[in-house]
Amino acid sequence: MRVLGIETSCDETGIALYDSQQGLVGHALHSQIAVHAEYGGVVPELASRDHVRKVLPLIRQVLRGTGFGAEQIDGVAYTTGPGLVGALLVGSAIGRSLAWAWGVPAIGVHHMEGHLLAPMLEAEPPPFPFVAMLVSGGHTQLVLVEGIGRYQVLGESLDDAAGEAFDKTAKLLGLPYPGGPELAQLAQQGDPGRYRFPRPMTDRPGLDFSFSGLKTFALNTLQAARREEGEMVSRQTLADIARAFEDAVVDTLRIKCRRAVRQSGVSTLVMAGGVSANQRLRAAIGAMMQKEGGLAYYPRPEFCTDNGAMIAYAGWQRLRAGQSEPLRFSAQPRWLMETLQPV
Repeated sequence: MRVLGIETSCDETGIALYDSQQGLVGHALHSQIAVHAEYGGVVPELASRDHVRKVLPLIRQVLRGTGFGAEQIDGVAYTTGPGLVGALLVGSAIGRSLAWAWGVPAIGVHHMEGHLLAPMLEAEPPPFPFVAMLVSGGHTQLVLVEGIGRYQVLGESLDDAAGEAFDKTAKLLGLPYPGGPELAQLAQQGDPGRYRFPRPMTDRPGLDFSFSGLKTFALNTLQAARREEGEMVSRQTLADIARAFEDAVVDTLRIKCRRAVRQSGVSTLVMAGGVSANQRLRAAIGAMMQKEGGLAYYPRPEFCTDNGAMIAYAGWQRLRAGQSEPLRFSAQPRWLMETLQPV
C-alpha cells in the first residue's frame, strides 16, 4: 500500500510517499522561513498562500523522484489539525480532492500524532508501550502511548510551549527568525555558571509545564544587564543569558520526563517535535534514561520539524486499519489527541 502524505499545518509544506513494503520512498519539504523572516514570525495568510503555490509542484516532484504515477497511489493522508486553519484547509482540500480524483481512500491526520509516530520511520522503532514527550512550537505534552490511537495525556503546558518560549526569548535577545535554533546556537558560546534561571513547576507534584515565566525572567535579566553595560549589551552576555535559558528548559523537561517514566512504570521514552532536535536536550534525556535503565528514541533531525513523512506514515496506519474520510474535508485548529480512534 502506497500513501501520499501532505503536511501544511503551519509554515512548512511537506510531501512524502510511504510504501508498506519499502518504507519511506520519497519526501520533499519547502520551508517558509524567507516568507516570514521580515515579520519576525509566522503570518497566517502568507503561510496559506505559500502552501497553495507549493503543494502541487512538490507532489509532482516526489512522484517523479520515486518513479510512481498517480495510478499507483493507494491512499492520501493530509494534516487536518491542529494548526493554522487557513493552512490546514489548503492541504485538506488538495488531499481530499486528489483522493477523489484518483478513486482512493483519504484520511485526515492529527499533526501531533504524526510527530509522535515519526520515530517509527527509523530502522529501530520504539516498542509499545512508551512515554512520549512532544515538544514543538505549539505543544509541550507528555503522553502515555499504549498503541496507535491509544493515548493518555499525562501533562502539558499551561501557557507557552517550550518551542514558543525559545522563539520569544530569542526575539527578546535580538536574534533573527526562526529564533529557537538561533538561540541554541548562541547558547553554545555561553558561560553556564554566570546566570541561573528557575526550573518552573518542578518543585511541586504533577507533569504539567509552564514556560512563560522563563521568558519574563530572561527579559528581567537582559534589562539588568543593560543597566550595567549600557543599551548594547555584549555578545557574550547575550550568549550567557541564552545558555541559562536553554539549561532551564532542558533541565525542566528532563525532570518531568524522569517523573513520567517513574510514575508510569514504562522504560521507553520517545521524544519528538521541533525542539527534540536540540542537541543539549537529546544528550540530557539520553543520559537520564540510561540512569533509569531505559531507552530513549528520537526521529532523525529532518523529521523533528513538520514534514510529510510522518503524515504519510500515520495515515498509512489508519488507512490499512480501514479508517477513511467521507467525501468532504475540514480543518480542526484545536483537536485533542485523546479523541482519536484506536487502531
